Amino acid sequence: MPLIALCAGDGIGPEVAVEAVKALNAIDKKFKIGFEYVDAPVGGAAYDKFGTPLPEETLAKAKKADAIFLGAVGGPKWEKLDYSVRPERGLLGLRSALDLYANLRPAKMFAPLVDASTLKREIVEGIDMVVVRELTGDLYFGKPRGVEKLPDGTKRGVNTMVYTTPEIERIARVAFEIARKRSRKVCSIDKANVLETTELWREVVQGVRDKEYPDINLSHMYVDNAAMQLVRAPKQFDVMVTGNIFGDILSDEASMLTGSIGMLPSASLNGKKGMYEPIHGSAPDIAGKGIANPIASILSMAMMLEYTFDRSDAARVIENAVAKVLDKGYRTGDIYSPGTTKVGTVEMGDLIVKEL
Repeated sequence: MPLIALCAGDGIGPEVAVEAVKALNAIDKKFKIGFEYVDAPVGGAAYDKFGTPLPEETLAKAKKADAIFLGAVGGPKWEKLDYSVRPERGLLGLRSALDLYANLRPAKMFAPLVDASTLKREIVEGIDMVVVRELTGDLYFGKPRGVEKLPDGTKRGVNTMVYTTPEIERIARVAFEIARKRSRKVCSIDKANVLETTELWREVVQGVRDKEYPDINLSHMYVDNAAMQLVRAPKQFDVMVTGNIFGDILSDEASMLTGSIGMLPSASLNGKKGMYEPIHGSAPDIAGKGIANPIASILSMAMMLEYTFDRSDAARVIENAVAKVLDKGYRTGDIYSPGTTKVGTVEMGDLIVKEL
């Protein structure tokens, strides 16, 4: 029986997790896959109960599970904690311990939401791209790191950007394999004109393409230009591959092209093993109000079906159900516009389940 570890987390995490599981259970009824679940606390909620954002029991459950679903972690309540035990360390700890090196963040414009974007219709209509972000290297994990006190009483902060050839090769292969199922077009993002680490990145990505994927159309772009092009002409991109820090920033920018960060799912993979999560964060300001958008979480379950369980048929059913609900004019507050019907978290989940 496929086992899923549920890491509901903090803020709106538990609320959207309930709706995601509800949708997956509806799919399970339809396709008879037979999912089992195990609760695995992480983040601030785990710290409050166990004194650590990533309890050993949670990590053990995550390692045993076929896939992990994560709601969200973090919030102002825990911001004064030591850096080593903040909720986000639980998330980073999971990524590192499970070696989830490939983060996939699709940005797809649902036709009924074109006018929800802050950009003009002609710029965003038809957007369908994937950001492939390396997730276990770069500034977030490189050493040395930290803040030290200098002899003169001042302080110095250090983070190290570091990548090895194998790390770059494996994320490049993920991007190229995804591109083969799409338009065979990849744009690699770096800052090779000033950063030696990303000069190596460009060299290795190009080498993998030349030796193993000659059928892929590969281009390279500096990160500052890529940020500009995402808002100037986003439809030029199909698959974008980049390092951890650049990918963190660019994927959030890409998400807002589609109207709301509450719409977009993500997958963090090591082969078939994956952690799936909405990209919107814990949104503590709206937690408990029943107004959070659960669509990103539900679409994260669709990604889980596709990438871990090889059930692209079931994944398409979820995506189509979401599209139908949006076509009928139902909206949570973050994507609401005059003339549509505003619903809450539970109502949106129920509507999607009804379509399923």
